[in-house]
Amino acid sequence: MRTRIVLAVIGLALLAGCATAPRQTRNICAVFDQKDGLFTSWQGAAERAEKKYGVPVPILMATMYVESGFQPYARPPRTKLFGFIPWTRPSTAYGYSQALNGTWDHYQSETGNWAATRTNFADAIDFIGWYHYSNSQATGIQPNDAYNLYLAYYSGPTGYKRGDWRNNGQLQQTAQKFARMAGSYQQQLQGCN
Repeated sequence: MRTRIVLAVIGLALLAGCATAPRQTRNICAVFDQKDGLFTSWQGAAERAEKKYGVPVPILMATMYVESGFQPYARPPRTKLFGFIPWTRPSTAYGYSQALNGTWDHYQSETGNWAATRTNFADAIDFIGWYHYSNSQATGIQPNDAYNLYLAYYSGPTGYKRGDWRNNGQLQQTAQKFARMAGSYQQQLQGCN
């Protein structure tokens, strides 16, 4: 009986470790070290997505950093009714990738990955690679152009081509922050063990 309890506690601890954000997120080597466990390897999942879609690992990981801070259950904050009553959320963005419901459904349909969830790192990083690749194909953005890929990630390919982002200074600042983070991750990745 004790053995079963001990095994159950160990199993729950391992599962809980998979669904928590890394503590050090500004260093890609530290992120990968923190998430290199018995059942999951974030680095392996990111490298598979890079190989599949041609989008560099630093851009994939910077997307997750900016979108959710590596929080598996991230959602936009609720709006307030009368300034204090929690109300609806501004979008259906959810999970590591902050994918919207419709975009996630399109990803599942196009890839056949029906079991994918937005709270699973490997699924979310695959989605990010797929979405960046799709946007690259639709807009002509190069797969290593972090700044423009982020603008298209946020605006969608149609909004990007229309130039919706041109009058959005905050989005442009976030895209610059994203490009800097991708550059930092690129430099750090070269020194990872």
